[in-house]
Amino acid sequence: MSTGVGSIGLLVVILVVVIFATFSFVIRRYRRCPSDKILVVYGKTGGGSAKCIHGGGKFVWPIIQDYAYLNLTPISIDANLTNALSRQNIRVDVPCRFTVGISTEPDSMNNAAERLLGLTSNEIQELARDILFGQLRLVIATMSIEEINSDRDKFLDNISKNVEVELKKIGLRLINVNVTDIKDESGYIEALGKEAAAKAINEAKVSVAEQDKYGEIGKAEAVRDTRIKTSEANAIAVKGENNAQIEIANSNAFRREKEAEANRLATAAEKVQQAKALQEAYAAEKEAELARAERERSTQQANIIVPEEIEKQRRIIEAEAEAEKARVNAKGDADAIYAKMEAEAKGLYEILTKQAAGYDKMVEAAGGDANKAYMLLLLEKLPELVKTQVEAVKGVNIDHVTVWDSGSNADGKGSTANFVSGLMKSVPPLSDLFDLAGMNLPEYLGKKTEVQDVTPVEEKKK
Repeated sequence: MSTGVGSIGLLVVILVVVIFATFSFVIRRYRRCPSDKILVVYGKTGGGSAKCIHGGGKFVWPIIQDYAYLNLTPISIDANLTNALSRQNIRVDVPCRFTVGISTEPDSMNNAAERLLGLTSNEIQELARDILFGQLRLVIATMSIEEINSDRDKFLDNISKNVEVELKKIGLRLINVNVTDIKDESGYIEALGKEAAAKAINEAKVSVAEQDKYGEIGKAEAVRDTRIKTSEANAIAVKGENNAQIEIANSNAFRREKEAEANRLATAAEKVQQAKALQEAYAAEKEAELARAERERSTQQANIIVPEEIEKQRRIIEAEAEAEKARVNAKGDADAIYAKMEAEAKGLYEILTKQAAGYDKMVEAAGGDANKAYMLLLLEKLPELVKTQVEAVKGVNIDHVTVWDSGSNADGKGSTANFVSGLMKSVPPLSDLFDLAGMNLPEYLGKKTEVQDVTPVEEKKK
């Protein structure tokens, strides 16, 4: 009985240990995702290359799955773009600062997991900077200088639209973009600013002159009304007094004279102020026209002179390339000719060297006698010499020869026999060939017969 109770207790203990170990394993493999990170579970996820989770948690199976985190901390990128070409072909400098971060949208998170997982913040920053530079140049190329400088909302909106699409492809999103002072190399933006400032100053001056004019007119009218009322009161007061009326009339005449003088001075001052205002306005318009002319000149230069310069450089480069090609081809031909002649010279040298060596051995075999060696060479060529003699008359067709003859000659031979004998004598005999070579024909090849004098005795006596 006690043994059964002990076995049950042991099983309970083992079961508790197994449950505790399983619970501990599950706790260790369950990964929670902080709010500033994205949990990426990769391996066998049941669909796609990875499963991204923002917030909450996920159980990560051992062996078949693993996990990593993507940081959502914003990244600040300086994109100080220089020499960007606007729609007017004017190059501008646009210093910008972009703030980007990994997006938490489902599609963008998967793109970030596939393209950014494992990269450092600096590597992500460099990758995003390349995209930002390209899109910023594209936006500037579609806008004029006036739109970029004055309509900043449209400029920033175009940047955001273009950049958002490209950044989403790698899992990033644009948080903020800040554009500071925009400058151009031709001074066009500065000229626009001067033109606007001059226009505002001229408008303010004209407004001040207008208000001064209205003030002077109002003041003169108030003085006039006061004088009139006073004069009326004085006239009523001295109505019965003739002397007083005369004095009042004289006073009024003097007053009117002074008022006329004052009005003349006021009108002259007003005209002077208006003339000064117009003069300053004309000067400002002149500066604006000069700036516009400079802009037109820069535009024409960019549209005409710059392409011509580029075409000129292209033609120079093509001519230099053709000249270099001709030099390379000429050098290759010269090298080929030199190699061929050098090979032929080497071959001829080898042939002559072998022949000289053979001649040396032949002289050595003849006991050092060069004449004997020469005879040996001539004997070696004897079959060819005989063949040459045979070939000399081989092609002569004597099947049918007609000889007109009246009888025997003085030597008793017929004309036909003399013809054949003369034909054979036209071929040089071997003895003559040896004589020309300065040697004697060997006796076993035949001896030269001495020519006997067959002159009749009677003729000798004569």
